[in-house]
Amino acid sequence: MSSQSTRRRVATALIVLLTIVFTGKSLPAFGQQPAITRKVKTKVAPAYPETARRMSLGGTVKLIVVVGTNGSVRSTTVLGGHPLLVVAAQDALKSWKFEPGPEESTGVIEFTFKPEN
Repeated sequence: MSSQSTRRRVATALIVLLTIVFTGKSLPAFGQQPAITRKVKTKVAPAYPETARRMSLGGTVKLIVVVGTNGSVRSTTVLGGHPLLVVAAQDALKSWKFEPGPEESTGVIEFTFKPEN
């Protein structure tokens, strides 16, 4: 992992923490994360990676997303999922468009990948 990528992930985590602290919202119970409440205008489905398809790899990817006031995805942070599937989920999520809002929104998005039979 590059130092720029590490800095970006640390900055995202800090933004999430500061958002929680300054909005007065309490932290969710361990293992629970709030879902994003901003309405999605445009969704792009993740492409199922060919390597994952050959391995019959499936599973769920959980990402924290930070949405800017203009409705575009500012950043994503991985909460869990197989690395092959995480990349596909992040690539798709970066193309999503949300409704504009008065402030940034943060929440969790889940993608489920099912291997074809």
